[in-house]
Amino acid sequence: MKKASILVVAAMAMISCGNTYEAKTVALNNQNDSMNYALGLVNGSQMKMYQLRNDSSKETVNEFIDALQRGYDGKIEELSEAAGVGRNIGQAIKSSESTGLADNEAWTLNEKVFFQGLVNGLNHDTVVMKGDEARDYFQSQYQASRTATDGAKAGKAIKAKCGKAVKVIALNNQNDSLNYAFGYLNGDEVARYILATDTTGEQKKEFIENVNKGLKSHVKNPQLVNMGEQIGKNIKEQEAGGLIGEPSLSTDFALIKQGFINGLLGYTEQMTGEEAGEYIQNTMNTIKYGTVKEEGEKFLVENGLREGVITTESGLQYEVIKMGKGKKPSATDRVKVHYHGTLIDGTVFDSSVERGEPITFSLNQVIKGWTEGVQLMPVGSKFRFYIPQELGYGAQQAGNIPPYSTLIFDVELLEIEK
Repeated sequence: MKKASILVVAAMAMISCGNTYEAKTVALNNQNDSMNYALGLVNGSQMKMYQLRNDSSKETVNEFIDALQRGYDGKIEELSEAAGVGRNIGQAIKSSESTGLADNEAWTLNEKVFFQGLVNGLNHDTVVMKGDEARDYFQSQYQASRTATDGAKAGKAIKAKCGKAVKVIALNNQNDSLNYAFGYLNGDEVARYILATDTTGEQKKEFIENVNKGLKSHVKNPQLVNMGEQIGKNIKEQEAGGLIGEPSLSTDFALIKQGFINGLLGYTEQMTGEEAGEYIQNTMNTIKYGTVKEEGEKFLVENGLREGVITTESGLQYEVIKMGKGKKPSATDRVKVHYHGTLIDGTVFDSSVERGEPITFSLNQVIKGWTEGVQLMPVGSKFRFYIPQELGYGAQQAGNIPPYSTLIFDVELLEIEK
């Protein structure tokens, strides 16, 4: 049987430049500044909540921000598929020194044994263990470790199969066997799917070289670093089209970067992640639907001058079509009404009249314009309300109602339900 050989490659360690980033308040002088900062903050806050929920240390944050900067600066090392997979595997295995093999704290990394298993898997060498045996063994031990009260004692070393007959490497205990099996099944998968067309062996060589580089790296969280580089790269690539694809907004990477830092470090003195998300949405709606808001304001100014139109202190406008003689409801009453709602251009967005069925609801569960307006109506009345956007849905899209829309409602109060 052919004996697998280990290709040892000397590789420079990928040592972080050691930058340290601090949370701080930044000057936001205009809408463009605020949008850039908010974009970084909302993404940093979400990453802290999810990707960094188990490790939000300064070291991890610094590593991510360095990667973000590299991606933006175009300083990412371009790798082939085989090299990229190799680098990722090497870095992921190296990071398991602190988290345990396959994220199991009871299993410690034996780099030499793992690497030999990987190489043997690449070469389909079955002296120590066959591919199916490696997969079945590792999976069974992984499942056992999840149910055992003492993960360190779950399962057994496979000495019966991998003892004195081993020609390449000795597996003396369960931990050795797990490292070898995990390496072998990874190598076997890479050989089958990544290196399937490698007729010269160059891709295999490149893969092994980059596994070595990954194993010699000092990356604490490889997945997060890769994410940072990709995000930075995307920001740079999308820069020409404007921030978030909006040509009127320009990218300020320094503010985005500080927003990320503050979000990752949980700094909320200037803005919370939730506030940042709302600010971005409202600003984008303002940019996109600004004319809707302006047209509504102009309409209300002109409409307020018409005879019979009454404007309240809040800005709500109404006119009486028919005055009833019944009781007026309070803000907490349930009422039954018929209504017909349109935009200022006449577009109908909702109508109980057209459906032929009145609706019942509590006055404290509707938009402000309705809560205020219907309380002015005696039962039996029919009013027409002109509702400013701030008393309607404001910056939010509501069905087919655009953000910042001024609303017109014909409302008939049928009864008050107790």
